[in-house]
Amino acid sequence: MASALLDPTELALAARSGDRTALDSFVRTLQRDVRRYVTALSADPNSADDLTQETFLRALKSLHRFEGRSSARTWLLSIARRTVADDLRRKASRPRIADRDWQRAAEQSQPTQLPGFEERIALAELLDQLPAGRREVFVLTQLAGVPYAQAATHLGYPVGTVRSRVSRARTDLADLLAA
Repeated sequence: MASALLDPTELALAARSGDRTALDSFVRTLQRDVRRYVTALSADPNSADDLTQETFLRALKSLHRFEGRSSARTWLLSIARRTVADDLRRKASRPRIADRDWQRAAEQSQPTQLPGFEERIALAELLDQLPAGRREVFVLTQLAGVPYAQAATHLGYPVGTVRSRVSRARTDLADLLAA
């Protein structure tokens, strides 16, 4: 009976009452809309599937509170909006890969009369001057883009050690460039 319902609000209300077929139809009916919406809001098609899944997880956890006063589509898209906002806040609070300003600074600090001198050579020379532990962590997190937690696990260090070594490596590189 629930599969014959096409209205998302009716499907949500039936799903709220425990109708698993209605729940399946509800998700299938609105999945494409939610995915399009989160893709547009996040501007990141790579995370759209994860955000869509997170939206539906949140919706299913609070489905018991849905009373049908607004359309289920509107209700679900408001959950999607909050899901994307939370994801953007979470990403903004993560450590970022170092800006590429060090490449420009390395180029500018080298003599201009050397033909074909590349920033990679300058960076390699600067990195060679760093202590081994700082160099390893800096290259892994800032150049290879490995998240701090994953680098810590890989290297067998606490995350705080990875963060402090990256910070010290940045300071060392800035001091070397200024010298």
